[in-house]
Amino acid sequence: MMESTIFKTDTPPWELLLLGDESPDSVADYIDRGDCYVALIEGRTVGVCMTIRTHPFTLEIVNLAVDPAFQRRGIGGDLIFHVLRKAREEGLRRIEIATANVENGPLHLYRSFGFEPVELERNYFPKYYPAPIIEGGVECCDLVRLRMEL
Repeated sequence: MMESTIFKTDTPPWELLLLGDESPDSVADYIDRGDCYVALIEGRTVGVCMTIRTHPFTLEIVNLAVDPAFQRRGIGGDLIFHVLRKAREEGLRRIEIATANVENGPLHLYRSFGFEPVELERNYFPKYYPAPIIEGGVECCDLVRLRMEL
C-alpha cells in the first residue's frame, strides 16, 4: 500500500473537486471560502478534501474525492482522519458532511467513521444538478446530511 502525504494547499485541484461535486457552480461557490487539503503519492495529487466553517465551532466537509485510479486504498479515510484531527486541534465541536443517500457510495464510508444521519432532503440531486448523478451504479436522488460531535 502506497503511503500518502496530506497537506493544505492554496491551489485546489479543480479536476478532483469536480469528481466529488459535478457542479462547477457549486464548487465555485465554496472554493475560496474554505480550506483545501490534498493527498499526494509520489508527487501526484490523488485526493482532495475541502472544508468550510458553517457555524461557530462547526466545520463542514463540502467535497471529498479520490482519483479513480487510487480509490479503495484508504486515501479518502486518510483525508477524513486528517480533517478530524485538525478540527479537534482548532477546538471545533462538530463536523458535518452531506452525500447521496446511496448505501454503496460514500455514505457507508462516512458512517464507518461515526457520522450519523440527521436530515434527508428528498429529490435534491434532480432539483440542483442538470444531469443525473450516478454513484455505485445507482442514480442519486435524495441527499443525506450527517453529523459527528467531536
